[in-house]
Amino acid sequence: MGTTERVLALLGLLQQRRVWTGPELAERLGVTTRTVRRDVERLRVLGYPVNAGQGPGGGYQLGAGQELPPLLLDDEEAIATAVALLAGAESGDAALRALTKLDRVLPTRLRHEVRALAGSVSSFGGGRPEIDSEALMTLARACRDAVAVRFAYRDAERRVEPYQLVASDRRWYLLAFDLGREDWRTFRLDRMSGIAELSWRFVRRETPDAAEFVQESVSSRVYRYQGHFLVRAAAATIRALIPASAAVVRAKTATTCEVTSGAADLDFILMHMVLLGHDFEVLDPPELRDRCSVLAARLRAAGKTT
Repeated sequence: MGTTERVLALLGLLQQRRVWTGPELAERLGVTTRTVRRDVERLRVLGYPVNAGQGPGGGYQLGAGQELPPLLLDDEEAIATAVALLAGAESGDAALRALTKLDRVLPTRLRHEVRALAGSVSSFGGGRPEIDSEALMTLARACRDAVAVRFAYRDAERRVEPYQLVASDRRWYLLAFDLGREDWRTFRLDRMSGIAELSWRFVRRETPDAAEFVQESVSSRVYRYQGHFLVRAAAATIRALIPASAAVVRAKTATTCEVTSGAADLDFILMHMVLLGHDFEVLDPPELRDRCSVLAARLRAAGKTT
């Protein structure tokens, strides 16, 4: 074996077992113990913390370091990791980011096996509708590589520059620049179909905060009315009471926060704020203050005894 091949083989052995003695490694690699020591030093230079113990119980051991060096996976391990990440992509964007990185280096021959095995993986619990993993990966690659995509959305074709996938407690969303409307838009993945990468790359624009933009879109901007409130409670307290998909909560002081929420009906917004159980003040819009008086009078009348 050449030096590079031998060092990778050494790394693979160290990842297979907790401790190896020098003679054991030398025998497996077909080299001398002196060559093993030199190759261990090469791994250390590359960022792999290889510990060496002395005495009868000593040996070489791959330890934990301050930085995360690359992992060496064989075919079976790579397939198992990819399938697990595909299942995890339904519950968090960290799994999707890791899967996107693995996809960059996964050989074509293994991708077919990953797709076949992913079809036999399912999960239960949680409120998110099922998402086509292939569509999710196509969009993740397009975001990573700055490649424009097209898809059907509510019976209309859209061409966009995809920037970020955002997971909420219930759904996946895509933040993209819509080329037809020349503005930023949010798209629900379960409403997208026929997703395909186009043949050109785009120059990245200055991007709004993806999570904040998507949250504001789904919690207020899509509705006819938006209510803006000052609530006399800590932001953490209110966030625990309102789903992130229903309102945006911003800390104002240690004991107050601002809440923005939307609905098709002003009374609906007010009743939800009342049910939080904390004092609040209507900041905007003015007609929402008028509805406060109307609802208050109605509740007082309902509470009167005859």
